[in-house]
Parts: sequence; structure tokens; C-alpha cells
Amino acid sequence: MNLKRSDLTPIELYGANTGNCLRVSIALEEAGIPYIVKLMDLRRGDQHRPEHLARNPMGRVPTIVSQDRDGQTLVLSQSNAILFYICDLTPGVLLPVDDIIGRARVLERFFFALTDVIGPSHSAFALRQINAGDSSAERLDRRSVEALTRAEAFLKEARFIGGEDFTLADIAAFTITIALRRLIDWPSLPHMQRWFDELHARPSIANGLRAFGHR
Repeated sequence: MNLKRSDLTPIELYGANTGNCLRVSIALEEAGIPYIVKLMDLRRGDQHRPEHLARNPMGRVPTIVSQDRDGQTLVLSQSNAILFYICDLTPGVLLPVDDIIGRARVLERFFFALTDVIGPSHSAFALRQINAGDSSAERLDRRSVEALTRAEAFLKEARFIGGEDFTLADIAAFTITIALRRLIDWPSLPHMQRWFDELHARPSIANGLRAFGHR
């Protein structure tokens, strides 16, 4: 299926107020792709209901259903796969196309956020689900924060995480910064503070957060 943004009916986005889902809603807002939120109550177990398992057998969110005007349908899960799908629908909007060096830099910073920052944070969350008092979770959170603060050097050199344009790298870094912001020593990170404040006021981000009721 060779889809373009103009070929699509509004994308259905099944999700909840989680970092993975917020990254997708923010990306859809920034790319200007119409979408409809299908809010799922994870505590109630909506993700495990038969109708959702038919879409995503893993019982996870986010999941999107993208249909073109001829009725061909793509069901896609895994937040990062969805993000790259959005990039393919809107070339150059969230990821450089013609600038090979710029594209490589954005991908480096995007995967930095995913691997060095979000990865340990997700592990900390999983440990708390098993044992709320596990001290390993706190150590993992500190590791995430220590990694995240390295972005100060990126933002000293450029307006955004991956350069002078807003990209996937900013979406990934911003959503995890929201989750960790109470642990961050903001006075020591003036460039990150400037970046965070600017992004928080960005319409696409404000709308993307609001899509899942994030405050």
C-alpha cells in the first residue's frame, strides 16, 4: 500500500496517557495529519479486550488504524514504527530527507533519547509494578536523568535537540523530560530549561498532550 497523507481518512489512534502514546499524538499534530483518539482505560484492562486484541495481539498501546480512501487498511503498533510511518507520510517534516548529515544527527539524538534515557526509565517503571519499594528503580531513574542532562550540550549548540529544526529527537526527549522533570536540577541546565519551556508552549505539543488528557 503506497499511502500519502492526502490519501488518508483520519487515522484512528488507540492509546492512553503514556509517553509512548503522547509521542504519537504530538507527531501527528506536528505533521498535520488528521486523527481520532480512541481512549483506552489501561487500569480497566481495555487493552486486553477481544476487540483490541484483534488489532494488536500483544494487547499494547499505541496502535493506529490507517485507511486510505479506497478502503485499504494498515494496522500498526510499536510507537517508534508509527513515528517513522508518520515521517514517511510527511517527508521532511520530522526527519530530514535530503540532508544526509542532518538526518544522521537527528537519528543519533532520537535513539539517544530512546536507549539511554527512556530505556532505563521504562525498566524502573516495570520494577515498581513488581515491588514499589525496589531501590533498583530509583537507581535506574537517576541513570535516566544523568543521561538526559547530557542534552544540555546539544542545546547549547542549537535551538533543538537535533539541530535548528524541531524533529523526532525533540518529541522523544520532551516526553521523557515531562516524566522526569521533578528529578532534574533545572537551575544547572539553562539551555534545557529554555528548550523545555519553548516546546511546552508549542501548539502541536500542547494539542498532542491534550489528546490524552495530559496536564
